[in-house]
Amino acid sequence: MQETLNYINENKLRFVDELFELLRIASISADPAYKNEVLLCADIVAEHLKNTGADNVEVCQTKGYPIVFGEKIIDKNLPTVLVYGHYDVQPPDPLELWRKPPFEPYIEKTELHPEGAIFARGSADDKGQFFMQIKAFEAMMKTNSLPCNIKFIFEGEEEVGSVSLGDFVNEFKEKLSCDCILISDTHIYSNEQPTVTTGLRGLSYVEVEVEGPNRDLHSGLYGGAVPNPIHVLSRMIAKLIDEDGQITIDGFYDNVEDVSDADRADMNKLKDNPEEFKKSIGLNDVEGEAGYTTLERTSIRPTLDCNGIWGGYTGEGAKTVIPSKASAKISMRLVPYQTPEEITEKFTKYFEKIAPHNVRVKVTPHHGGLPYVLPTDTKEYLAAKNAMETAFGKEVLPYRGGGSIPITSMFEQVLGAKSVLMGFGLDSDAIHSPNEHYGLFNFYKGIESIPLFFENYSK
Repeated sequence: MQETLNYINENKLRFVDELFELLRIASISADPAYKNEVLLCADIVAEHLKNTGADNVEVCQTKGYPIVFGEKIIDKNLPTVLVYGHYDVQPPDPLELWRKPPFEPYIEKTELHPEGAIFARGSADDKGQFFMQIKAFEAMMKTNSLPCNIKFIFEGEEEVGSVSLGDFVNEFKEKLSCDCILISDTHIYSNEQPTVTTGLRGLSYVEVEVEGPNRDLHSGLYGGAVPNPIHVLSRMIAKLIDEDGQITIDGFYDNVEDVSDADRADMNKLKDNPEEFKKSIGLNDVEGEAGYTTLERTSIRPTLDCNGIWGGYTGEGAKTVIPSKASAKISMRLVPYQTPEEITEKFTKYFEKIAPHNVRVKVTPHHGGLPYVLPTDTKEYLAAKNAMETAFGKEVLPYRGGGSIPITSMFEQVLGAKSVLMGFGLDSDAIHSPNEHYGLFNFYKGIESIPLFFENYSK
């Protein structure tokens, strides 16, 4: 293994240069105008796999963007790890908030990244992270130290809901058969306190609409005599959470996982700094469900948030109308053992129940996903923990993330394998935001840790 680590150290600058080539491709899956760039990125990822020694590399067509597959089977009697990542990126808007163009990567030192960070759209989510997997594979191949079988699956639609992935995995589950899945698309708690993500929340996402009069009305002629949908919708949203931060939807907490006191104590071993947390997002204070710490509120407890609200006139100047309709988008983060189907149904019934009789409401489900938990007594978790402890030289703790990666539950259902969420970003990396970046320290630590994971898991 030392030879592998030496190879990584000798080639680290080249690894960054190659990553820059990927980051220059605007593989924005949400915008059809960038279709050619997404397709180009898939081809280049496939070339990287071929050049590093993968066999049977394919750019597999789907109803949407292609999935890149490759593998190296050294002995069918050895375990097989399936590596997942995505080569598509979020749109860079608003462009005016970027310090430099989003697809012209550069390195700059920051307070959290004194060794420098790579600034570019996709640097942390997920090009920088899945490229660690390819470079770690290269290092193992060049030093003849790959200890087990490996398969790769890189998709181009993660940022638009992985719309083709489920069908692909179901159709080719024999081809993708594996013993565990390795995903680098999450973050660690901090560089001083490395973690392995052991849980992700699920998601129920809906759009709501409140309709009052059959057209926009003159506020002078009708104001004070008819329901204003913006007012009604605002009151209804306010009723969804009480003063203690509890969600008021009937039966919302029926199936929520009861996390033990011991597990909560372990979780809170992470050095939570409330003042630094508030400072980092420009707040004077935090709020949330009573009886839980900030760490717990953002990981083991379900939440409800209004993500956007609109209605009436929002252009320049004044237009005195009572709008016919008002709408909002609402997301609910779920925990074991909630399901998006259950929660969407309960939300719909409750929202219709609290609506005044003089308006009409409509709830439109968008997408959802199941929560996921990797128990800390599994060989998958222990292999990742031990690998990162060797690489970082520090104790590694379990950490439940607040976000959602619905494919983890899908992989387990279809392939019967656990996913190891071994990401190396930081929550301050501004993913999905202007000036996204990924620390060089984190990029290199990931490449060092991954071969150690393969070695530990194989044992």
